[in-house]
Amino acid sequence: MAQKMITIEQIGSPIRRDFNQRRTLIGLRLNKLHRRSTLEDTPSIRGMIEHVRHLVRIVEAQ
Repeated sequence: MAQKMITIEQIGSPIRRDFNQRRTLIGLRLNKLHRRSTLEDTPSIRGMIEHVRHLVRIVEAQ
């Protein structure tokens, strides 16, 4: 069975953000503005996205 994937894009800068938010962006494979990352849609990834929801947006969820 194929795993659901989610594509996210970074829309906010990590400058002047908490260390944990910076590390979360790196964990999501994002570290520069407008960079996109496609990841498996799991509860842990959703939790990471929720942690930095003001810095990213969901482009597409398949």
